[in-house]
Amino acid sequence: MLVLLPPSEGKATGGSRSPLDLEGLSLPELGGARAEVLEELVSLCSGDTAKAAEVLGLSEGLRGEVAKNAALREAGTRPAGEIYTGVLYDALGLATLPTDARRRAGRSLLVFSGLWGAVRIGDRIPSYRCSMGVKLPGLGALGTYWRNRTPMAEVIPRAAGRGLVLDLRSSAYAAAWKPKGELADRTATVRVLHSTVVDGVEKRSVVSHFNKATKGRLVRELLIAGAAPKSPAELVGALRELGYAVEAAEPQKAGRPWALDVIVTEL
Repeated sequence: MLVLLPPSEGKATGGSRSPLDLEGLSLPELGGARAEVLEELVSLCSGDTAKAAEVLGLSEGLRGEVAKNAALREAGTRPAGEIYTGVLYDALGLATLPTDARRRAGRSLLVFSGLWGAVRIGDRIPSYRCSMGVKLPGLGALGTYWRNRTPMAEVIPRAAGRGLVLDLRSSAYAAAWKPKGELADRTATVRVLHSTVVDGVEKRSVVSHFNKATKGRLVRELLIAGAAPKSPAELVGALRELGYAVEAAEPQKAGRPWALDVIVTEL
């Protein structure tokens, strides 16, 4: 099973004195594209701070992120699983996983990134600020760049092999790669819905914060259980065994992912 995750806006700082080694990252076929994005981002952030902040969508209080980006080549690094923080990653709790589950996480989890394209949680990267929605002056919108101008379309299917793909990315990061053909048939997306009953009528709503937390817990429990579903239908069964209320919508046409709704009653 390959699990596709979004990164987090917030990231841990600090790290070892070992600088970034682009050639040492997983999915080496993306190396040239990573170097191209890194070059433009560092160049942008080494110039006009106000312009860089505008391009990156940073508020006045986040202007310090520009200087951080300018020093990416020399900055200390940490495993990506430690760099990414936030609601989903707090709920996932990589550091507290049992040893076997942590090994499975290293093999299964792939984090999409505006800067790196996609990395595994063991890849050592510096803290940075560059979302997939950014439009760099030379490369344009990063979602389009990664989808159309890099080997992403070949790299992710190879990483998936013949197994299930559990796609938990947000729409901005899903733009960088979309499953097609036979691989889409064994891909499942997940939406978390909060169910409440008002005057005897059930109402469901999407909730952002708890959507992320539920997805983090869901992945954690799958890793601990050692679940290895090979199809979306098997994933539905595995989640139900873990106590989740799941509704599945099988695609009407071949070549499209399954859509799973996880229904929660408590936040």
